[in-house]
Amino acid sequence: MNDTRLIRVVDDDPELRRSLGWMLGGAGLAAELYTSAEQFLERDDLHRSGCVLVDVRMPHMDGLELQRRIRRRGSQLPVVVMSGHADVPTAVHAMEEGALSFLEKPFTKDELLGVLGRALQRADELVQREAAHRADLARIADLTPRELEVMRLVVGGELTKRIAQQLGISERTVDKHRERILAKTGAESWAGLTLLAARLELVSGQPVEALATA
Repeated sequence: MNDTRLIRVVDDDPELRRSLGWMLGGAGLAAELYTSAEQFLERDDLHRSGCVLVDVRMPHMDGLELQRRIRRRGSQLPVVVMSGHADVPTAVHAMEEGALSFLEKPFTKDELLGVLGRALQRADELVQREAAHRADLARIADLTPRELEVMRLVVGGELTKRIAQQLGISERTVDKHRERILAKTGAESWAGLTLLAARLELVSGQPVEALATA
């Protein structure tokens, strides 16, 4: 199964769940069906990619609260909310809080697949972004905390003399650090490392210790 095609359906209506599972399966999409928000949070692995299709109005925990819980657990899973006409303001509020889109009931199969297609595209983008971030971290994984500090100062525009003064080391030592940084990261230039540092927020002051142990 391709996890980027996995759709979690969360709805307390058994007939609608079965119908959605049948439609998604017929379209070649993998679906997991949940009877409640609580069941979803208990059983689902939020680290898997894909998206969530959830009804706004459910007993106990509604779709809006489920979306909040997903975000609080650190997941960026795209969320699509379903709503009846009377729940449209609530669905709009869900989008303001980060839902990707909403479907107003009743909806057609084409409408469903169109919205979910955009959600799955977003899921793929998140997977690619995470892979790129891991690759960036791997490039600096062997740098020492001091080398990371020198790197941050260099890409922040500081000259060798000033770096030496700030860190209480010689200019020659700074130059050696710079050479090792280029070698360890495989960078061809400091311009490329500047872009890397920006992506990792080194320039804005992300704690060096956190990156050194990432």
